[in-house]
Amino acid sequence: MRNFRTYHLAVEFYRLAAAQPLPAHLKNQLDRAASSIPLNLAEGAGRFSKNDKKRFYRIAFASLRECQAIIDLANAPDSPLSASADKLAAHIYKLIRS
Repeated sequence: MRNFRTYHLAVEFYRLAAAQPLPAHLKNQLDRAASSIPLNLAEGAGRFSKNDKKRFYRIAFASLRECQAIIDLANAPDSPLSASADKLAAHIYKLIRS
């Protein structure tokens, strides 16, 4: 996992999300979705078949999209969290396409 840049970006995103002040209902959802991203990336990296890897990377991507929707609902589109989400989305998308 040391050289898995996307995973490290996902962990960074999770830490930013955990520090984001939000109403309780959105905070809970953001915490769960944000933690799902690095967990699914790690599980996908542990799979041997290409299809298995892609399945977990797609789940991570969907969780990231959920986080982006929460960021929109929180009215924080210009926050560092939003910029981190955009960068992470590009990296996960590239994993899925490769």
